[in-house]
Amino acid sequence: MPELGKYAAEVLGAWGVTLLLLALIIGATVRRSRQVRARLEEAEARRKAR
Repeated sequence: MPELGKYAAEVLGAWGVTLLLLALIIGATVRRSRQVRARLEEAEARRKAR
């Protein structure tokens, strides 16, 4: 690990916040993808039932 000096806490905190936000964005994207896929399958099933 590189020497961060007196700003080590700030740098590591910024990395932590960045990784947390990235994880939240990815989680929201996956959740939305599953919702949209379910709605699409439902719509396709209704269309085939006609």
